[in-house]
Formats: sequence, C-alpha cells, structure tokens
Amino acid sequence: MEFMSKSIQLVLFGLLFLATATLYYFHFSQQKVAYVDSAKLINGYQGMVEARKEFQQKSSVWKANIDTLAQEVQSAIQDYERESAGMTAREKELSKELIRTKQKQLSDYQRAMNEKAGQEDAQMTAQVLDQVNAYIQQYGKEHGYRIILAATEYGNIAYAEEGLDITAQVLEGLNKSYAGQ
Repeated sequence: MEFMSKSIQLVLFGLLFLATATLYYFHFSQQKVAYVDSAKLINGYQGMVEARKEFQQKSSVWKANIDTLAQEVQSAIQDYERESAGMTAREKELSKELIRTKQKQLSDYQRAMNEKAGQEDAQMTAQVLDQVNAYIQQYGKEHGYRIILAATEYGNIAYAEEGLDITAQVLEGLNKSYAGQ
C-alpha cells in the first residue's frame, strides 16, 4: 500500500511539475502574438486608396463610352419614330437593322466592360494584398512576432487584449513604405 501511495505521489508530483513548467513557459516566455484589423488596414492603405482612384477613373471612361453608345441607340430610335411615316418599306427595314446593330454593340460593349472591370478589380486587389502581406511579413520579422493574425469583419478573432492590435503601427509603416517607392 505504501508503495502505491509513493507511486501516486510521484505521478502527481510529475504532473504538478509538468503543469507548472507549461504555465511558466506560456506565461513568461516571449511568444509575441498580435493581430491586425484587415479591413482597417486595407482601407487605410494609401496604395489601395490610389488603386481605387485609378480604377474609378477607368470606370468613368467606360461609363461615358456606354452612355455615348446608349445615346446613339436612343437617337436612332427617335429618328426612326420621327421619319418612319415617310420611309419606304426597305428604308424602314434598314433603319430597324441599324437600331438592332447599335443595340447589340451597346450590349456587347457593356458585357465586355463589366468583364474587364471585374478582372481589373481582382488584379488590383491581388496586387494590393500582395503588398500588404509582404509588409506584414517583414514587420513581423523585424519586431520579433511569431504570428500576426488578421481579424476580419466576420470574426476570425473572438477576443484579444487591446495591446495585441497592431493595426495602427502596421498601417503607418505600410504607408511610409508605399510613399518611399
């Protein structure tokens, strides 16, 4: 019986030692962990602001072209309605064909511009995310972080102490890095 109690004591002592060592390691070691708010980081990044502005300018040109084509279609329809009474059957058919052609051109151009806008937006976003991710990696190495998590508006982080949010510092450095390019 005494042997069992010594064995149990030894096992309990071992478990206590292991638990204490584990707590000591996690509590006192310098396991630097932090997170960034990805939405704040992306929206505050000057590279993204400028990319969006450039995309908006391109988008405005595409919209102006679409508006011009739509106006041409509308004008052709109005011309037809105004002049159709004095047209021959052949002239009416040619006018209708012209309107259909212009409508198809408008539709094709709108579809092509929507595809192009989607592709350019995806490419722009990928380039910005590559820049941000590269900077976060560099920042983490320079500041000794073992891991930097990204919090999204939908939640990947349920709770974190305030001091673990390094979004402002990363954003400041990211914008300085961008301005220096």
